[in-house]
Amino acid sequence: MDYELDADPALASVVLELEKHHASAGWDQPARLYALVDTARFVAAEPALAAQLGLDDSREQGSLTPVEQEELPTTERLEDVLDTIAWPASVAGCAVVVERLVLPPAADGQVPDDPDAAEEFAREHPDRQEVRIVAGTTRDGSAYCALRLRSEDDDAAVMGGVDLVPNLVAALSDTLRDEGTGDE
Repeated sequence: MDYELDADPALASVVLELEKHHASAGWDQPARLYALVDTARFVAAEPALAAQLGLDDSREQGSLTPVEQEELPTTERLEDVLDTIAWPASVAGCAVVVERLVLPPAADGQVPDDPDAAEEFAREHPDRQEVRIVAGTTRDGSAYCALRLRSEDDDAAVMGGVDLVPNLVAALSDTLRDEGTGDE
């Protein structure tokens, strides 16, 4: 896999870690949302839990730890759910893991505007591809994404980069703009 030089190494590392973790669970999984916390800060705040997880302050300087959130509702669009989220200041970033259908560029202009009709169109399209997307962003504006096609389900075929899924990254970034009212 290619590594983009302008990517935040801590964010890229946690996104790739999440992708590998979800790959081990197989396909057809629900979307998952993660808070990304500064590992050193986490170790200082929760030393017993950090020790159980095998984290220590000196080894984890500059890294991010993913903290899985409650299961996302399956009856709502992910983008609508993200619109309702605001993270506390203790959260350095966030990441989401989601499976989607993607269509070839030739399908541009054919996809219906209605979200339900668009989803059905994608499911029925003969050239659709299933993809697992892991997108992450931080408060400082860094972003990184990892993509795995179901048709090429191999660690070596995972694609990574900062601009792979701009709309999803923007929706995640919006959850970090309002820092919430409390601290975890």
